[in-house]
Amino acid sequence: MYKCGGEIPVLESERLRLRRMDRGDARELHRYWSDPEVTKYMNIPPFSSVEDTCEMIDLLNGLAESEDALRWGIELKESGRLIGSCGFNVWELAGAYRGEIGYDLGRKYWGRGYMSEALRMVLAFGYGTMGLNRIEALVDPRNAASRSLLRSFGFREEGLLREYQKTEIGFVDLLMYALLKREYVPDKTDETVEPGRGRLT
Repeated sequence: MYKCGGEIPVLESERLRLRRMDRGDARELHRYWSDPEVTKYMNIPPFSSVEDTCEMIDLLNGLAESEDALRWGIELKESGRLIGSCGFNVWELAGAYRGEIGYDLGRKYWGRGYMSEALRMVLAFGYGTMGLNRIEALVDPRNAASRSLLRSFGFREEGLLREYQKTEIGFVDLLMYALLKREYVPDKTDETVEPGRGRLT
């Protein structure tokens, strides 16, 4: 059974590095998490301060330590700049072997293929290292970009969960998407884990 031991591994692709977030990233992340267009389908209100962002970073890292979630910052290797985050909101191994992914990206980085590149690493890690059999994503039905991204990886839409989550605007419907390990087609350029480095919505 997979145990992260509170560590967050470093994963790398051609352009990106997935790594642990820290308080030094808060100002950059706040630009994204305070943007109403970025948070529109995250079912959270835009963050009002950098301190709020610091608290979220601490919370996400704490969830990794308790093995309740696993979230990476998405870093551009060329500049070292964080452009968003991604990872597993939850995972369950005993009996279920499934996890739920979540992701966000700063608006200025949309449309460049960065989230596809990051998601390839997350999926490879989930199936290959964590031993998951099923990876799920809950998506607002209005979020066409996210639905298209998931379909490009072979995720199937399994149904509408009516008024599944409460937000600041009330209860919202979410679509369940899922990809099984036997349906997953790995990319030959899937991530590497940096030697000697440790292992969140």
